[in-house]
Amino acid sequence: MSNSPDRNMDLPKSTEPDPERRVSRPETEASYGIPDDETGLLPWSFVTERLSKDEFFWVGTTRPDGRPHARPIWGIWLEETFHCGGGEGARWVRNLESAPVITVHTEDAESVVILEGRAEKCTATEADERLLERIDEAYEDKYGVPHGTPVFAVRPTTVLAWSDYPEDATKWSFVDTSGDRSS
Repeated sequence: MSNSPDRNMDLPKSTEPDPERRVSRPETEASYGIPDDETGLLPWSFVTERLSKDEFFWVGTTRPDGRPHARPIWGIWLEETFHCGGGEGARWVRNLESAPVITVHTEDAESVVILEGRAEKCTATEADERLLERIDEAYEDKYGVPHGTPVFAVRPTTVLAWSDYPEDATKWSFVDTSGDRSS
């Protein structure tokens, strides 16, 4: 694996406002000290840079019996989507079969990005071949190996981030344009 700080710098980074992405403060207990105003909110580029550069992530899924499951994984950020994958027998992959909701968390607990979303399974027979090639190239650039299929595309529904908690704690909420209201 590359430890170069500029790895994956060629992946897309969005800094433009997005009408499908609303920015606000996270809602929590007042004693946490999150400011009431929007001064100091993080830019979306903070999220895209962390998801592009970081090598290790934690994912949280839900077992069929409702118990939580967490494990570390590799992943890449491409086209405003987090992509990750694992073997068909991996517990977290099997969990996604019955409950396709997932939380992705950067490894760092002080400079944080937490992505919540739905995992869509991309297989060689069903996914866009060019997209799968770009995912493999990004994995090769970042980890020294292509990924292959299956891979999961995780489009965010909610993202939380901070680097100077609570001052810059930021929340992005995404409009669901898929028509699926089950998340």
